[in-house]
Amino acid sequence: MITKDIELLKAYYSQYGIDYSVIRTNINSCDFSRESYTYIKKGDTTLNSFNISHDLKYKLPLIKRAYNLIKQKKIIYASPWSPPAFMKTNKDMLHGGKLLPEYRNLWANYYVEFIRAYQKEGIIINSVTIQNEPMARQTWESCIYTAEEERDFLRDYLGPVFKKNGMKDKKIIIWDHNRDLLSHRSNVILEDKDAAKYVWGVGFHWYETWRKGDARFANVRTVHEEFPDKNLIFTEGCNENYSANGLEYWENAERYGKAMIKDFNAGTVAWTDWNILLNYKGGPNHAGNYCFAPIHANADYTGLIYTPSYYYIGHFSKYIHPDARRVSTSTSYSFLLSTSFMNNDGRISTVVMNTKDKELKYNLVVANNYCATLTIPAHAIQTVIY
Repeated sequence: MITKDIELLKAYYSQYGIDYSVIRTNINSCDFSRESYTYIKKGDTTLNSFNISHDLKYKLPLIKRAYNLIKQKKIIYASPWSPPAFMKTNKDMLHGGKLLPEYRNLWANYYVEFIRAYQKEGIIINSVTIQNEPMARQTWESCIYTAEEERDFLRDYLGPVFKKNGMKDKKIIIWDHNRDLLSHRSNVILEDKDAAKYVWGVGFHWYETWRKGDARFANVRTVHEEFPDKNLIFTEGCNENYSANGLEYWENAERYGKAMIKDFNAGTVAWTDWNILLNYKGGPNHAGNYCFAPIHANADYTGLIYTPSYYYIGHFSKYIHPDARRVSTSTSYSFLLSTSFMNNDGRISTVVMNTKDKELKYNLVVANNYCATLTIPAHAIQTVIY
């Protein structure tokens, strides 16, 4: 599989692929880990036993190889799914539970130890989210924070601990959950000036809102307008309900295209997919939460399956570069979606997506000047660079 490892990483993180420049990883285990784990011995209230030996075997070598392939400005951020069990009300990393008040300071210092340990390995963690999906009691690693609890943990513990340890430059992202409660969480935390001063941005996912049939893109725009000094970042999304028969399911790709265009147009500054590779069963996943990824290993692990989602995402990651600035874009028809960015070289990348069952012709007009008449096939995505 060495050859396939190289192919996979180049497919994502190099100019020969789709030029990813953002990496997200987990602090402690998550559902797509092979098992539950932490970086300390059970009950260690000093963090003296802290070590990342678990990550040194597989995860960090892969991250390093991806990290070294990125030639653009690179960002790597980390998210915890759960504190160690002894720090929680339910004494379990799984099934929700809450962080016990007496361990708030210890847990805040845990982030610091993680960042330092990765830095010693040559990986600079730029940012952290406070908690992955803080309102979801999952059968896998999870931990519940109300908006007030997340605000207080950030204001009174995590923010000050980062400052004390010389990590004021580390960006802290709140929420890291679905769009439906995005406004409420943002209002509670960001209206507290002492908490807000530690916040770089607000992260969000797409799961619950999409299942309800309303993706709530308006909530993203509302937060952007209410708190223009804070950044919005899509921190996780993948297609669920895995089936090997659905690996070429075109609607999975269109879900990415629609979400990315609408999120960017609403003020989002960065967008992160979930897994870069899963096996032919949609795992490994120790909780049985099997999902789709843009690339899957084939049934006998001898090759890679590139799904349509990989190519849809590539229209954004390859042609919209770090530090690009969004350009106001509109279309005359609701079934024709589009977003535009100006890169640092002065060129504009306009991504266009056709959700209709038939081919369409459209006029590209820039600053009131007609540029070209273009054709886009049915259910297609294309990028125009000019």
